[in-house]
Amino acid sequence: MRVFTMKTTFFFFFFFSGPFTDVVTTNLKLRNPSDRKVCFKVKTTAPRRYCVRPNSGIIDPGSSVIVSVMLQPFDYDPNEKSKHKFMVQTIYAPPNISDMEAVWKEAKPDELMDSKLRCVFEMPNENDKLNDIDASKPAPVQNASKQDGPMPKPHSVSLNDTETRKLVEECKRLQAEVMKLSEENRHLRDEGLRLRKVAHSDKSGSPTALALRDNGSNSLPSLLVVIAAIFIGFFLGKFIL
Repeated sequence: MRVFTMKTTFFFFFFFSGPFTDVVTTNLKLRNPSDRKVCFKVKTTAPRRYCVRPNSGIIDPGSSVIVSVMLQPFDYDPNEKSKHKFMVQTIYAPPNISDMEAVWKEAKPDELMDSKLRCVFEMPNENDKLNDIDASKPAPVQNASKQDGPMPKPHSVSLNDTETRKLVEECKRLQAEVMKLSEENRHLRDEGLRLRKVAHSDKSGSPTALALRDNGSNSLPSLLVVIAAIFIGFFLGKFIL
């Protein structure tokens, strides 16, 4: 019984993404699923436009090889369809292989398997660019347990604490000044009483002048106490609100 083998051809698409102002590299993965060594060769219809590394070699059983195809820069025209094609030829490696060129020259057509690839040039649109930029940004980390109501802002809390401390210090300072003014008021009151006693004992003193002097000495401390009380009420009201 004779077994006839048939030359098999597969068609694929080979995509290159722009912009094409610089070298664009696309990788081609060749895998050998058989239990024998396989020889491969990569051909193209535009050899001056592409650089292929490696363009030929041997793939061990169950192994794979990455072939880098580098497209040289050119002026891209979206209305022009690409006519570039690639072809990957494979053949079972004979035992004790020594000359690869001789293997391909002596290969029979029914021993070859061809895989043809048509080149497709595509330019990324603006939406794809924006999606790539968004994908590169780290996603915000959200807490798994949601709380009711808005979360407090740390910066706002720190500013409120600072303002509170300032108000407390200001209140303490004003209270110290009120105590100081009260002490001065007490001294002035004592001084007024002393002067009143001296005026009564002084026969040459005028009663009208003495009354004016007492009123002037008593009105000044009272006015300072009122001003201090206004300041304290203002700052305490701001602190409470």
